[in-house]
Amino acid sequence: MSQTFTERRWTSADGLSLYARDYAGAAGLAKLPVIAIHGLTRNSADFDSIAPLIAQTGRRVLAVDVRGRGKSDRAPDPMTYQPATYAQDVLALLQQAGIEKAVFMGTSMGGLITMALAAIRSKVIAGAIINDVGPEVAKEGLARIAAYSGQPVDTPTWADAAAYAKKINAVAFPHYKAKDWDAFARRIFTEGTEGAPILNYDPDIAVPIKAAGAKALVPNLWPMFGKLTKGRPVLLVRGATSDLLSEEIAAKMRKRAPRMDFVEVPGVGHAPMLDEPEARAAIFPFLGELP
Repeated sequence: MSQTFTERRWTSADGLSLYARDYAGAAGLAKLPVIAIHGLTRNSADFDSIAPLIAQTGRRVLAVDVRGRGKSDRAPDPMTYQPATYAQDVLALLQQAGIEKAVFMGTSMGGLITMALAAIRSKVIAGAIINDVGPEVAKEGLARIAAYSGQPVDTPTWADAAAYAKKINAVAFPHYKAKDWDAFARRIFTEGTEGAPILNYDPDIAVPIKAAGAKALVPNLWPMFGKLTKGRPVLLVRGATSDLLSEEIAAKMRKRAPRMDFVEVPGVGHAPMLDEPEARAAIFPFLGELP
């Protein structure tokens, strides 16, 4: 897709220069913007299909590169690679962009950051789309993600990068073809100084995960989920074969928040890209009901 965004930078409380893709909303009645937040090892490019479509409905979309990812600065202290810090970084963006309230769309870790925001300053959240994550997560999925996060990869060519993308994500997207994996690689890798593709994140993002150990890998975020779903619209998206957001956890979330909207994306694991027909069929009506 052609570049439909401008590049925006903002500064974190600890002085990092952070980056977002800023998709201008189409002309018409002003609507609240959408803040899109990616998963652990990903970046703003994950929203390159859905963000322009949302912008066409009149909502500005800011897709962020969380610190240590994409075009955002890497943190000198890797222990700041935690959802509470990421949430403060997002609040700094809102403050510097003059945004008082927004709709949040968070994939995986981005969903956890949205829950953290609900705990820190819930009034900034008008509504939320939580993509394939919950206040607790399945240990199998977390172990799979932790196994590759921050690990060195040998990808001298873009074909190698596509092979790597397929190796770690084929379980989630069994229907993907070669061209899909090539596009996937272009989102998660960047060109290094020698011209070879390198993963587009700081390997040190894994430091807090390793420091916490296995027991702390699955925190209890139910109180934050309660704050997020209290008195505001929330849409939960689940990949039907997700190994991170199990059917049981999704059912528990729906029981705790009976008014929450829910959609399951068939044939996809962790995490849907949100451009799937089923995801879009839930997202656009959900956004349509929001100011």
